[in-house]
Amino acid sequence: MVFEEKMIMNGEPDDDPLETMRQKCEEAEHCVHTREQLEQCETRVGSRSATQEDCTEELFDFLHARDHCVAHKLFHSVK
Repeated sequence: MVFEEKMIMNGEPDDDPLETMRQKCEEAEHCVHTREQLEQCETRVGSRSATQEDCTEELFDFLHARDHCVAHKLFHSVK
């Protein structure tokens, strides 16, 4: 409720706490590892002219790792 009151009183905040936390979590060791796997897959798929492979699994693994980190950090600061 405090965040909403600040928005009403001061307008839109300069930085979104969710986006800030996502950026911090992307630097965590597990997130870095899953991002590397995603980038390797994208490079592999992009280098082929005809392939049925896509990087959906790697993308979901990265998003899951990042959101798991965010959930543990962000919800402790929500009042």
